[in-house]
Amino acid sequence: MDVRNIYCVGRNYLKHAEELGNKAPESPMLFSKPTHAFAHGAKKTLYFPVDRGAVHYEAELVIRFKSEWYEGASLDELIDGVAVGIDFTLREEQDKLKELRYPWLLSKGFRDSAAVGPFYSFEKGKWEDTSFELLKNGGVKQQGSPKNMIFDLEKLTAFAGKHLGLGQGDLLFTGTPEGVGPAVDGDVFKLTYNGQEAGTFQISMKK
Repeated sequence: MDVRNIYCVGRNYLKHAEELGNKAPESPMLFSKPTHAFAHGAKKTLYFPVDRGAVHYEAELVIRFKSEWYEGASLDELIDGVAVGIDFTLREEQDKLKELRYPWLLSKGFRDSAAVGPFYSFEKGKWEDTSFELLKNGGVKQQGSPKNMIFDLEKLTAFAGKHLGLGQGDLLFTGTPEGVGPAVDGDVFKLTYNGQEAGTFQISMKK
């Protein structure tokens, strides 16, 4: 299935909002990435810019939609896959854009900045018990679960569907827990989904 739109949810875990000095939003905060930011695979090298400041990792659960959203649609009707992904951010560039009150696109939409591991079948009944991790060079840096989201998946889907539209091939990054930090050349990020390996990405930042 081709990727059509990539939507991302900002500040959907309270401790992550706090670690960056932000207040928790009162409604879902959405932004997007262009499709060329998408990097999908079980094992992949990601190539990042070397002259635009720090690149930060943000591990997230990623939802894939199989059909068009409509009012009252169930999650099982709409969603066919879930994966663990990383929303990479040019943090210094983002801070400058926020200070100027400009959109975040330049700090979020660079190539390979939406890294996503293999997709698994989505089952709504098991969603709340899902757990995921990000390991950097073998050490656990992030751990998360939908139980700790500020806005649950039903609310995120309804909000995005109503305001932006959702359809086959759309992806939704559902927010990152605390523990984000910088990536440097040579770093290896391993993702886990319910305790099983769910994608490995190596970083290349060479000129």
